[in-house]
Amino acid sequence: MNTCAFFVILVSTGLRTCEAQVCGRAPLENRIVGGSEAQMGAWPWQVDIQMDKSGHVCGGSLIARDWVLSAAHCFPNPSDVSQYSLYVGRHQLNGYNQYESQRRVSQVLVLADYEGPQKGSDVALVQLTQPVTWSEHVQPVCLPDAGVTFAGGTLCYVTGWGNTQEGVALSGVGTLQEVAVPIIDQTSCSSMYQVDTYDYEALDIGTDMICAGFQEGGKDSCQGDSGGPLVCPIGNNTWIQAGVVSFGLGCAQRNRPGVYAKVSAFATFIRSTVPDAQLLGQASMSRGTLTLVLGHALVLLLLS
Repeated sequence: MNTCAFFVILVSTGLRTCEAQVCGRAPLENRIVGGSEAQMGAWPWQVDIQMDKSGHVCGGSLIARDWVLSAAHCFPNPSDVSQYSLYVGRHQLNGYNQYESQRRVSQVLVLADYEGPQKGSDVALVQLTQPVTWSEHVQPVCLPDAGVTFAGGTLCYVTGWGNTQEGVALSGVGTLQEVAVPIIDQTSCSSMYQVDTYDYEALDIGTDMICAGFQEGGKDSCQGDSGGPLVCPIGNNTWIQAGVVSFGLGCAQRNRPGVYAKVSAFATFIRSTVPDAQLLGQASMSRGTLTLVLGHALVLLLLS
């Protein structure tokens, strides 16, 4: 019997074909400023973006076997992708990574209205020259559909290999860092960025941005974390990406929380470009964890 025929009904789980992968699961989960070292395999969608002459420049997240979500400002000349290498399954920048694999870039797509991080639209879709192979250490992250919101105070995680302080690079073997930061609602974030504006022009936090951090500072993403994921839990060790590291003023300063590209604002762009990306609506987020688990179990049962 061709069991693939049965899987078509599992569209709501994101398992559209026999090869589809449940998103947002970190099966192995048991310095960003103020962060700590992540366990190996804790964030299996994390991508290291490097340039041949510069080394590590940005982060990204796997959203399909051959597509990565990152920030537009990580690709100042998106028509020239010849110098980029992407690593999946990587845990240490300068150490041995037995589960990693490398891919080159086929194309980078950014929105036509992108002018700079502080003006919004700071997302990039990066197509790999070859698809990756799913494993415990290489998994896609779930994405929010249009209209999905994340309430202020929601505790989320940002991950990356960026600086641990302003101007201080990650040291040693360069283990992937993680830090927990709460979502800050747009009004509060805008108000924070109006405080002590004598040294810069007041920033406008746009509707396609989302903030996360602490008013008192101390924990934040930093240079080198750009393009990486801000992910929030939706239960049962399932994660959804709320934001893409975009910009901030300094790192972990008081009244200067990190500003992220709001992924849900770009759902149409993502869906039209990457049909295999798994976007969850607000309703599916509330019941999606159980559906994802049951759907995945059914697939495994039918395959066996």
